[in-house]
Amino acid sequence: MSDTKTKAAPAAPAAKPQAIQFATPNLFSLSGGGLHVEYTTTGFDGRPHLTYQDSLRTLSFSGDEIRSVSVQDLGTVVSVTIVLTVDAGGTTFSVLLPGVNLPGPFTSVPVNTDGITTHHAFSIIPALNHGQREFYSVTPLHGIATQVVF
Repeated sequence: MSDTKTKAAPAAPAAKPQAIQFATPNLFSLSGGGLHVEYTTTGFDGRPHLTYQDSLRTLSFSGDEIRSVSVQDLGTVVSVTIVLTVDAGGTTFSVLLPGVNLPGPFTSVPVNTDGITTHHAFSIIPALNHGQREFYSVTPLHGIATQVVF
């Protein structure tokens, strides 16, 4: 009687899972409450660009006219000055840009966020510069984040 043992073929090595390759958006197109905002992190000239449109005006900003700061608990805050006065304060507009992972290059995903219009109170009479100095108006915005080629 022969004792034949069959050996199992060696198992093929398990395929290594592929890391998901997310893309980063470089264009946000957002609107709501009578506002339309388009922000690109970099344009043809290598500088950021922001277009702000409300019922009264359309304003375009680029480069150093745009202030951007990453805030760990919020995302990226992008701000521009939409009204500048010498003697009565001014008005800025900021948009909160959440972190976004695109499923691949040159794709887009929906985004919901907020725009904040801030009136900065100021008087040339120092005695009148007391109390609250900033007044906020928050506008819900929705649109898309996408990656485009410039």
